[in-house]
Amino acid sequence: MSTVTAMILAAGRGERLRPLTDHTPKPLIDVGGRPLIEYHLDRLAAAGIERVVINLAHLGERIRAHLGDGRRWGLSIEYSAEGDRAEDALETAGGIRHALRHLSPTFLLVNGDVLADIDYRALAERAACLPDDCLAHLVLVDNPPHHPEGDFGLDATGRLTPGSDQRFTYSGIGLYRRTMFAGLEPGRRALGPLLREAIATGQVCGEHHRGDWLDVGTQERLAEARRRLQTG
Repeated sequence: MSTVTAMILAAGRGERLRPLTDHTPKPLIDVGGRPLIEYHLDRLAAAGIERVVINLAHLGERIRAHLGDGRRWGLSIEYSAEGDRAEDALETAGGIRHALRHLSPTFLLVNGDVLADIDYRALAERAACLPDDCLAHLVLVDNPPHHPEGDFGLDATGRLTPGSDQRFTYSGIGLYRRTMFAGLEPGRRALGPLLREAIATGQVCGEHHRGDWLDVGTQERLAEARRRLQTG
């Protein structure tokens, strides 16, 4: 079994999915007959991941009550509570900083609102051979219609670049070193600026995933996720 901890980001308000998320936390929204977050738990367990950390804010206790200790999936789930309200959420980097004591030195980060066939086992195995000067290894995907400009370039050596003739979209899934966040002050902080700073100094690696990926962040894309699961 893998010694890599996985962290699922689940504290967000889900503004673009309102009114669904007024009373149901986004990770528990039904997609194909089951809560969205359960697809991640299934894949993580199948990949040999044993420990999963989930951050909580908006309606977080409902997530805790539904998932429990993770025993149903053969997992050990720990929770990193950021508060009880949507406004308590610390954003991505702040949430990771808040959860550092639960995480392995290199951990797998998963945005809770994506669906993908990315190989979690292969990512977890890559943690042991990540170059010493790489603070993160991001999985990139082709740019979706709602984000045509992409996020980052990827050079021939597997390092991310701020821009190039061809840019890709960050999938919301990747490996991160705990040291990338250890020096941050506690509090609300976005991940984007931290990543861009590390990319500018050549300290972020990556790969291009050509398989399935969908950001389930709006009503339209939620409908698309349900359609894919029904026909898949």
